[in-house]
Amino acid sequence: MSFTIKNFWDNDDVKVISQEKGFTVIEYQKDLSVTPDSAQMAYFSGLMDIRRKTLMCDLKVSDVTIQPGAMQFMVGDVQATTGIKGAGDFLKKSFMAKASGESTIKLEYTGTGVLVLEPTFKHIILTDLVNWNGGMVIDDGLFMACESHIKQSIVARTNLSSAIAGQEGFFNLSFSAPGGVVALECDVPQSELIEVQLNNDVIKIDGNMAIAWSKSLEFTVERSGKTLIGSAASGEGLVNVYRGTGRILLKPVGGITSMSDVVFPKSQK
Repeated sequence: MSFTIKNFWDNDDVKVISQEKGFTVIEYQKDLSVTPDSAQMAYFSGLMDIRRKTLMCDLKVSDVTIQPGAMQFMVGDVQATTGIKGAGDFLKKSFMAKASGESTIKLEYTGTGVLVLEPTFKHIILTDLVNWNGGMVIDDGLFMACESHIKQSIVARTNLSSAIAGQEGFFNLSFSAPGGVVALECDVPQSELIEVQLNNDVIKIDGNMAIAWSKSLEFTVERSGKTLIGSAASGEGLVNVYRGTGRILLKPVGGITSMSDVVFPKSQK
């Protein structure tokens, strides 16, 4: 059996913007699939570099695990499984999903064919765990896909009471392997992400601006000042604190949901 895919990555409106092992991020340079009603928005979106992207996975390189509902099409020798190994494994993954805010069932695709995910206007970030000393933790809702040999688990905050006060989740999804690619879906492009390397040091962040951090770091939510009065006087209140040795990726701005967020960023409101 064999197959040929035409007018996809070889289309003159398509550009390969990043590639890691069997993962390829494809970006459409112009959104031509528009109607008269949507053409104006598509035109100005293109001027602001808001473009449709999709992730293509070559299963000959590695088996792939994705979020359910993310598959657009698959061609060739491809088999899909739930990755559930008995009732005990189902209960474990159900707890992980409830705790981390991710889906319970993440589909695993094996074979020698090609898997293509649904297009998104968000940015697709590819990162290899070899650059995270084998362990990475991500913020809720960012997972898109990963190589199936990567072990997924949840990690808890070391200070759960402060997580309640800071309105943050108790747990985050983590990935462990000597190496392996993880694809994240983020509202900020990789070119704008701030990277901080800690060497037995500490960083305090106002809000959940960190999208990923080394598993070796201790993560807590604490008062920005030593006292409640000091925290109130500083105007910051509670902050996310990362201690130890490792790497952190930070968004330069919070999530933009309206025009006022562009003119007056949330940190200035």
